[in-house]
Amino acid sequence: MHAKTDSEGTSIDASWPPRSPRRPVYYVQSPSNHDVEKMSYGSSPTASPTHHYYHCSPIHHSRESSTSRFSASLKNPRSLSAWKHVQLGRGDDDDDDDDDEMDGRDGSKANKIRLYLCLVFLFFVLFTVFSLILWGASRSYKPKILVKHIMFENFHYQAGNDQSGLPTDMFSLNSTVKVSYRNPATFFAVHVTSTPWELHYFQLKIASGQMKKFTQSRKSQRKVVTIVKGSQVPLYGGIPVLVASREHLNTIAVPLNLTFVMRSRAYILGRLVKTKFYGRIRCSVTLRGNKLGTALNLTDSCIYQ
Repeated sequence: MHAKTDSEGTSIDASWPPRSPRRPVYYVQSPSNHDVEKMSYGSSPTASPTHHYYHCSPIHHSRESSTSRFSASLKNPRSLSAWKHVQLGRGDDDDDDDDDEMDGRDGSKANKIRLYLCLVFLFFVLFTVFSLILWGASRSYKPKILVKHIMFENFHYQAGNDQSGLPTDMFSLNSTVKVSYRNPATFFAVHVTSTPWELHYFQLKIASGQMKKFTQSRKSQRKVVTIVKGSQVPLYGGIPVLVASREHLNTIAVPLNLTFVMRSRAYILGRLVKTKFYGRIRCSVTLRGNKLGTALNLTDSCIYQ
């Protein structure tokens, strides 16, 4: 029944104090004195004009409270945010230390591997140099080979047939060759072998023999005796001197050549370092019918290569 005018409504709203929200809900710790004075001034209905009512709204108090809490957390190092910041900083430092430690371990392992590789390479280089020195030094210790003599014990010249039954002259011979072998080396022994020792009349082989292999110790020598013989060798008219002197074999003189190769092998450092020596020998000798059983000196009748 009583209608209120706009002026009355305005006066009633202005005289009625605004309802402020419960501020203690928005605070975690006690605010500073400056914040208390500011809040008491803003919340007094008589001291503030009407246009300040919007500043006392819950939104404004929420902003002020959050601002005060942020400033308090910055001022107080024991606050949660500051503690988290310190802990994060420490965690980063620990990670950096762990990374540095891992890098240091990896670097030490790499350095050890490089060191081992360098030592292995240095060992191979030194071993190669040492082996080359030994090999070069061993080359100056070539074995000394000297053919002493040959002795024709007997020979037989007669008619016969070859393996195919073809009639031809057959020749048989027995002889012994003596050779002196000396190893002058001071730090290694040698293993000696040879090719067959052969007697040729030009290109026709009439006798052969095989030397027994042996090992000669350092700074020593020996006499090597080898039997060279031929049995029922078909001539096919290859030695005209024998044909002409069939009735007088004690007067024949048949020029022959004795050839063979002696191989000497020295194992200086096991099988890793070894030296080989080859002695190619060619001796000229004459088979005489009246010199059977006599040693024929070949010291000056041989060529050594």
